[in-house]
Amino acid sequence: MAGVSEAALTVQSRMSSDPMVNKFIPISQPSIGMREKELVLAAVESGWVSSIGKFIDEFENCFARYCGTEFAIAVSNGTTGLHLALAAFGIGPGDEVIIPDLTFVATANAVAYTGATPVLADIDPETLCIDPGSVEALITPRTKAVMPVHLYGHPADMDAIASIAKSRGIIVIEDAAEAHGAEYKGRRVGGLADCGVFSFYGNKIVTTGEGGMLTTNDPTFYNRAKRLRDHAMSSDRRYFHDERGFNYRMTNLQAALGVAQMERIDEFLARRAEIMAWYRSVVRTSDVVRLNRVQNWAHSAFWMVCLEVDRFDAGTRAAFIQSLKQRGIDSRPYFYPLSTMPMYQQESLPVAARKSRVGLNLPSFFDLTKSDVERIGHVVNELIEDASLR
Repeated sequence: MAGVSEAALTVQSRMSSDPMVNKFIPISQPSIGMREKELVLAAVESGWVSSIGKFIDEFENCFARYCGTEFAIAVSNGTTGLHLALAAFGIGPGDEVIIPDLTFVATANAVAYTGATPVLADIDPETLCIDPGSVEALITPRTKAVMPVHLYGHPADMDAIASIAKSRGIIVIEDAAEAHGAEYKGRRVGGLADCGVFSFYGNKIVTTGEGGMLTTNDPTFYNRAKRLRDHAMSSDRRYFHDERGFNYRMTNLQAALGVAQMERIDEFLARRAEIMAWYRSVVRTSDVVRLNRVQNWAHSAFWMVCLEVDRFDAGTRAAFIQSLKQRGIDSRPYFYPLSTMPMYQQESLPVAARKSRVGLNLPSFFDLTKSDVERIGHVVNELIEDASLR
């Protein structure tokens, strides 16, 4: 970047007698209230603290209803959920699963755990989700599944993906880890394909600390996945196992937390939308400085606020992130493309490579205030102007 140095982005922290000005704003934090504490304590007092208890069933049932699916299966985390889904569909060595190049590494790792090969597709520059055209070009006789990721809370173009997959008998698994409550053409994610998989990690819209959920309308898949989740134990001979299964169960304690969180999900999503509106009102955007784009067929969950600055390179973005931190504001870069990682390395995919280089995430959690967002926005504007990045 001609004329822009990392030194130009370094801004010293400003001292202030106002503690709110110097308050550190993290990228994310969970919102845990009295209802969550009440239900977790009830689970503790019941004595059912492991993977059996009333909150497991309640959490699964309410989550299935929310996603508009017939079934849901609670699991230990989102990654095990992806692996369980792939295993239950019989995907293994010799198979290929098409996934986006820009996603958290768990998407690829889950495929690799089965012995199948993750095949990397490029992304759409507006949604940041898998590009259906790239998917179609990668299909081979070995392709058994496509796993679109609803990245940063925006749904992928599921109709386009379904039209490619269905005629070829290819399974579609939604990686909805980051998109609780997001909608595609009026339907919630998790109910748009053969299976959906969610994460409840501490930074997610709904959290159980760790944890995940599979959603589906397929009773055969549901029964298969539920069996594999619990060591593939025989239903009529206790402690007899005729194949290898997994211990991917969620605890009743986690499920109690999840039930309370689901009671608040509409509140969580409304606040995310409000926070996004606050950012749009304060951050000065342009042709080269952008915030989250939302397609007219989508309702984003806004899991993360996305800032893209076209004039970023690796050095200037790192310095920008450091300058934000010096001003008491946390942020994080976009995911690295999977194609840059040693275990999945291949020729760079152009859109994923470009977006990964120019993007970062800003704080977006429930308890963020309007004054917090105004403070963040003003600092972002100042740093962009100081470094002549606009």
